[in-house]
Amino acid sequence: MPKTKKKQSLAEKINVMRASVMGANDGIISVAGIVIGVASAQSNNHAIFLSGIAGMLAGTISMAMGEWVSVSTQRDTEKRAIEKESAQLDGHYDEEFGYIRDKYQATGISKELATQATTEMLSDDPLDVAVRERYGFNPKEQTSAIAAALASMISFPTGSILPLVSITMFPQSIKLFATVIAVIIALVITGYAAATLGGAKRSKAVIRNVVSGLLTMFVTYAIGSLFAH
Repeated sequence: MPKTKKKQSLAEKINVMRASVMGANDGIISVAGIVIGVASAQSNNHAIFLSGIAGMLAGTISMAMGEWVSVSTQRDTEKRAIEKESAQLDGHYDEEFGYIRDKYQATGISKELATQATTEMLSDDPLDVAVRERYGFNPKEQTSAIAAALASMISFPTGSILPLVSITMFPQSIKLFATVIAVIIALVITGYAAATLGGAKRSKAVIRNVVSGLLTMFVTYAIGSLFAH
């Protein structure tokens, strides 16, 4: 009998989208900073391109490994929490029952209703309920470290392409200006997307994202200009 493909949970889908958006955003800012800095020091397109490619490759590996380590660590922490709560339910059920009942009661409902709700919730799936109430996560919704790493591995170089192409393809007289404009447009898009995923205010997120990109390019441009020849 063929295996049924496991569907991604909403939490996992959001995590992958988050890794994709942030990977693209980091790719844009990181490589833009590198190529702007090198371009301000010299006009050799070959050197600029090589520095951008090196930054793109290093950033891709760094982002992918960072996502993998981060999500894996989160998964390990959640696993330990589940094991601890399982032991608590086995050996100290009344204490866990009281903790959850008191938590429900703290929301403003009566002790009788809180006791009834706790009894019904724990009779169905005690471990999931206890973990969710004490640690704040759903054991059934697990994010994938590999999926997050792959999302970053794809999105970082994708974001890097824009500043890399802009700085090397535009004419010498306008390439710095054109790259800055292209990066600003890209950062508006990624900032808006990140705010939408996180439920944050879009205008503030976009402004914050653009300012961080402009600051990065300004700093690297200033440093590169010190070594201009």
